[in-house]
Amino acid sequence: MTESPLPPAKVGILLVNLGTPDGTDFWPVRRYLKEFLSDPRVIETPRWLWWPILNLIILTTRPAKSGKAYASIWDRLGPGSPLRAVTESQAQKLAAWVAEGGLGAARPMVEWAMRYGKPSVAEKLDTLAAAGCDRVLVFPLYPQYSATTTATVCDAVFAALERMRVQPALRTVPAYPVESVYIDALAESYRQFAARLDFVPDALLLSFHGLPQSYADQGDPYPQQCRATFEALSAALKNDVKAAHMSFQSRFGRAEWLKPYTADRVQELARSGCKNLVVMAPGFAADCVETLEELDIENRHFFTEAGGVNYATLPCLNDSAEGMRVIYALIGRELKGWL
Repeated sequence: MTESPLPPAKVGILLVNLGTPDGTDFWPVRRYLKEFLSDPRVIETPRWLWWPILNLIILTTRPAKSGKAYASIWDRLGPGSPLRAVTESQAQKLAAWVAEGGLGAARPMVEWAMRYGKPSVAEKLDTLAAAGCDRVLVFPLYPQYSATTTATVCDAVFAALERMRVQPALRTVPAYPVESVYIDALAESYRQFAARLDFVPDALLLSFHGLPQSYADQGDPYPQQCRATFEALSAALKNDVKAAHMSFQSRFGRAEWLKPYTADRVQELARSGCKNLVVMAPGFAADCVETLEELDIENRHFFTEAGGVNYATLPCLNDSAEGMRVIYALIGRELKGWL
C-alpha cells in the first residue's frame, strides 16, 4: 500500500489585539469586562478576594459607564468598535500585501483575533489549522511588553494548542519598543499631523496605558520599555517639538499605578503655561476607547479647564501607510527561515 504524500507546508499569520465588546449596551459590555477582568494576568488580586468585588460590584456598575464611553466613539473608524475595525483592516491590508508578493513567492494565510471577545484566538487558530497551516506566526499588537498584554496572548495561544491533536509549530513577534521602523513611523506620523494643525504645539505628551506599580515592582519590564520608546522618539523628533513629556493613562481602582498620571499631567502642563498641546499614544497599535474617548474627550476637558487653549490627539498608527510598514517589516523579519 502506497502512503499518501505529505501535504505542502503552509504558514499562517495571526494578528492579535486586546479586544472589545460586541455592542455598547449593558450585557455586551458586561460579558467583555467579565472575560477581561477575570484574567489573573490582568488582575493579580487573589481569586477569593477579587471574585466578589468583580461580580457583585464592578460588573453591576461598570458596564453602564463603560458602555457610554464606547457609544461616544462607536462607528468612528468603521462599523462598530474602532479597535475591531482597525485590526480587521490591518489584517486585510497585510493579506493584500502578501498576495502582491510582499514576502516573495510565499503566500501565508492571514487571520486576526481578539484576546478578549470575538473573534477569539482559539477560533482563529482552528481556522488556520483547518486550512493546513503547520506553522503559525502570532503577532501580539503591543509595542511594549507586559505580562498583562503580550503574555496573555501567549497564554490564550498555548491554551488553544493544549486541546489540539495536531499542533502547528509556533513563533511569536516580540515587543518592539525601540525598533527603528516603529520609531520612524511614529516620528513621521507626528510630522504629518503637526503640519496640518492650525496652531504650533508648545509640547508633545506621550501617553502610555497604565500598569499597577506593584506589577512593575515584581519585575514587569513595561515601564522601562515605555521609557525607552519615549527617549527614542524624543530623539527622533528633537528638531520638531519644543518639549516632550510622558505619562500613563487608564488607571483602574484605588491602588497606585505608574506615574505621572495623564489626567494630572495635562492639567499641570496647562497651569505651567502650555497653551497648545498635542497628545500621542505610541503604545496603542490601533485607536480604541482609551485613545478616542479618554485621551481625546476626557483629557481635552481637563486641559482646557486648567487654562489650556488648543489640544489635539494624534491618531494611532492604525492601518496607515506608516503603521503597515511596521507590521510588514516585523513579520518579514520573524518569518525568515520559514519561507
